[in-house]
Amino acid sequence: MVSKVVMPRLSLTMKEGTVGKWYKKEGEIVKKGEALVEVVSEKAAYDLEAPVSGVLRKIIVSEGSDVPVDTILAFVGASDGLLPEAETGVTTHPSEKLEERFLASPAAKHLARERGIDLSLVKGSGPEGRISEEDVERFAKESDATMPKVKETIPLSGLRKTSAERLSMSFRTAPHSTIMMDVDMSKARMLHENLRVAYTAIIAKAAAKALAEDSVINSTLHENEIRIYEDVNIGIATNTEGGLIVPVVRNADVKSLEEVDKAIKELLEKARIGRLVKEEVTGGTFTITNLGMFDVDCFTPIINPPEAAILGVGRAVDRPIALEGRIEVRPMATLSLSYDHRIVDGAPAAKFLRKVKEHLENPRTIES
Repeated sequence: MVSKVVMPRLSLTMKEGTVGKWYKKEGEIVKKGEALVEVVSEKAAYDLEAPVSGVLRKIIVSEGSDVPVDTILAFVGASDGLLPEAETGVTTHPSEKLEERFLASPAAKHLARERGIDLSLVKGSGPEGRISEEDVERFAKESDATMPKVKETIPLSGLRKTSAERLSMSFRTAPHSTIMMDVDMSKARMLHENLRVAYTAIIAKAAAKALAEDSVINSTLHENEIRIYEDVNIGIATNTEGGLIVPVVRNADVKSLEEVDKAIKELLEKARIGRLVKEEVTGGTFTITNLGMFDVDCFTPIINPPEAAILGVGRAVDRPIALEGRIEVRPMATLSLSYDHRIVDGAPAAKFLRKVKEHLENPRTIES
């Protein structure tokens, strides 16, 4: 008996996934439940397990390929089992996805990849317009005078592709508006030093408490109705080698500050090594993105769909401020709230951001 290994649907909106790394080679023995292949989609890396014990008979989809949900990735089972012939000839190779549409020699394809040349722009001199290596060389020489040289080509796939699609969709469909507010981080800094919790945890807890108090921001637009969430699940936008990923701290409003801090640290470590699971990157209701560590003062973040808003955090830097008729130097940071104007108006958005500011300037309200 031979079983299929297929690309799983990890969320309701998932249409395709990327094959990351095969942990076994063809012909190797596998055990049921053993990690067989890494698949990437919806901003998560997920280890797909072998459905049965036996031999990895044939790998259908190679590493780095993007394929639709339910595509057969491989066959596992008895070493003498017959494989369905109609389903074994669909192997994809990421480097050939675009090139296979053009009649070109292997040498021409290889040279085009090295030079970063789009074969659709090259005129072939061979029979039926077949592109030769010389055609690519000639095109490259003619283009050198007017086109910049490509140093490196990075495929838009996996996490980067998912992130690009989601953010593009967000900016097209949700009318963004952004408001900014300065916050005195003096007491938050003391809390950070005394309890040894990360600033991100303090900000996440402040936002979670404000969301619990003012739930209109903790919502989404579904067709013709606004749905306000009961759960307060805070996403933490995180940069990884594979692209942007947003692990989620669930029920952050009812967790203690220390629990939020611990959860964030565990999630960020998993994100760093690419071991987040589906439940850790889905179900967010509000996102925080912090660029302060890159010396950014303020910016306008893009909403993480289908959420209603996102909080951008700039660096805390000492600035002179007027305080009760005197000048003092305080660590000040700028908060930027981008919100979906279909769901939230300016006044409620400002009211919410002011609550976040109040919690950060009076952090005793978020310690427990």
